[in-house]
Amino acid sequence: MKKTFKLQDLDCANCAAKMEHAINEMEAVHSATVNFMTQKLTVDIDEEKFDSTMKDIQKTIRKVEPDCTIIM
Repeated sequence: MKKTFKLQDLDCANCAAKMEHAINEMEAVHSATVNFMTQKLTVDIDEEKFDSTMKDIQKTIRKVEPDCTIIM
């Protein structure tokens, strides 16, 4: 399942790259892209693991950039 989400308070291009790398390492994630310029996250995740993986993605984003949130 491929979806795009808006990111709020993403302040650093380097942090966006770190997030993208960490999210792509997750087991249920087929691909992930974090675009700093448009402040968007695009992910392709196994449909049956979507909700739990999105929770893990939010935790990962908070570790890298504590003020950044996913707007669903």
